[in-house]
Amino acid sequence: MDFISQELQNYIDQQSPQDSSLLEKIERETHLEVLQPRMLSGHFQGRVLSMISSLIRPSRILEIGTYTGYSALCLAEGLAPEGKLITLDINEELEERVRGYFSQSEFSDQIEYIIGDAAKEMDLLKEAFDLIFIDADKQQYPLYYENSLKKLNSGGVILIDNVLWSGKVLDSKFQDKDTVLLRELNQKISIDGRVEKVLLPIRDGLYLIRKK
Repeated sequence: MDFISQELQNYIDQQSPQDSSLLEKIERETHLEVLQPRMLSGHFQGRVLSMISSLIRPSRILEIGTYTGYSALCLAEGLAPEGKLITLDINEELEERVRGYFSQSEFSDQIEYIIGDAAKEMDLLKEAFDLIFIDADKQQYPLYYENSLKKLNSGGVILIDNVLWSGKVLDSKFQDKDTVLLRELNQKISIDGRVEKVLLPIRDGLYLIRKK
């Protein structure tokens, strides 16, 4: 997942805005107390998510994959004043922790946190979204992508995380299911005439996609 030197990453972090005290707490406690802390977006990517959201000023955000809530709170920073963020996750074990973090946030009244199968929960959502962030089960990425396009307003944006998969998408010797799927999904998106897109080499790869 590390494509640049730690020294350069530290410099980038120093030049980016500081996290809120709550985000710093979530990052610290996730690394100390939660399995697979590398799943956390982290400071720099979090600032990128916040900036993109602020540029869009979405009224409705959908996040697929909450983990410990860090990315949701970053995205919420760009919400319109009366906006709403819905975040979906299947991990019941983290629910109490995440609800606690959200309750401490200034965006607590604007966040709806749903525990359940994301594909099924998406089908139940009747509203349209301006921004959708996909960061969950990689085997479901193609389904999430297609469903997101259906739920997205024209001109809306999809962000897909982990699309470089620690660089494995570039190396044909890696033929595991997740790598093959991400490789194929990246190719599909690159020629998809329904969208405008650019793949950003941010952290583990962030696909920025705009629906025409």
